[in-house]
Amino acid sequence: MKVIAIGVNSAFATGPYEEVITVKQARELCLKIASKQEFKNASEEVIEAEVNKLSQRLYTPRWQSNFLIEFEMPSKKGKRPYRLLIDAGGDVRHALKEVGLTSADIDGVYISHPHNDHIGGMEYLALTTFFNPFYTQAKQQWLNNQFIADKLFLEQDWWPTPPGNTKPDLFVHRKVLDSLKRAVGPGLDTLQGVPHVTLETYFDIHVLGKQENGQTKSHVFQDGDGSWTLTPVFAMHVISSSEEMPSYGVSLQHTTGYNIMMPTDIQSMMPQQLEAHYRRANRIYMDCETSPFPSGVHPHITDLINNLDREIQKKCLLYHYDGYPEVPEGMFCGVLKTGDSHTYPDNGNEK
Repeated sequence: MKVIAIGVNSAFATGPYEEVITVKQARELCLKIASKQEFKNASEEVIEAEVNKLSQRLYTPRWQSNFLIEFEMPSKKGKRPYRLLIDAGGDVRHALKEVGLTSADIDGVYISHPHNDHIGGMEYLALTTFFNPFYTQAKQQWLNNQFIADKLFLEQDWWPTPPGNTKPDLFVHRKVLDSLKRAVGPGLDTLQGVPHVTLETYFDIHVLGKQENGQTKSHVFQDGDGSWTLTPVFAMHVISSSEEMPSYGVSLQHTTGYNIMMPTDIQSMMPQQLEAHYRRANRIYMDCETSPFPSGVHPHITDLINNLDREIQKKCLLYHYDGYPEVPEGMFCGVLKTGDSHTYPDNGNEK
């Protein structure tokens, strides 16, 4: 299993603008300077003036904290790997493009809680896969060259939504599902002429966590010769106006016993109900606020440095920061940058 950090920054982090010239422009300028007599003994000021003529502003974005997990198992298209997003923030389409992927390459998504930097990309995933007739081979066969909106409209009496093998999987805790539907519903209710549009129209929904019958439901992903069991883990994120918003992170347990903990957004650095999970985990993906004005709804870097148990510190990969955190050498497992990937259970070796 490979875990790729397609974004590592906080919800409202912004990147810098820089003055740059393209490689093509730089090459042409070098040839101009080398070939023209007037530049033979040119001063630094003359060269700088030439560069300034070509310079343009380039924005380097900072993508919101979302992850892509690749399991060595057949995807919905029948090929390996199966790609699962852990949350889908508002800029996820750009983050995916950075690693050479689009929604057509995504097989499923897990949603931890309904904040924009975790669900803002759901409309993108839903609509682009819905209108993609080649999303899976099963979808091509089901459509049989018919436009999907027409098919749903004409066959609404006996087939209210597309079959599960024609659309992405959605893994979500039972207590998150209703709020997710409310949050994304208006954006998804845009299918001309199609009645009864719901989240199920776009996604094959797998409800996880404690069910109404008292049983706890996990999901098993095959990964080569082994498998990973994904189980939602409760943590409090925000308490506001007498209402609470939990964030259901994930525990990933390999058949070898190797355990990865991804709490997603949490209020404190080690909530009491998660301590056992932290101590059992081999690797922890820890959100890490670096703002000079702490929000109180994320663990702050100062708390993680000064107050977090040393044995747990060594397991933590830090992410979800505004500015890059400055940490004492050797204190944490590492600080993630966009594009970093780790393979498990191979000791989390970075590639």
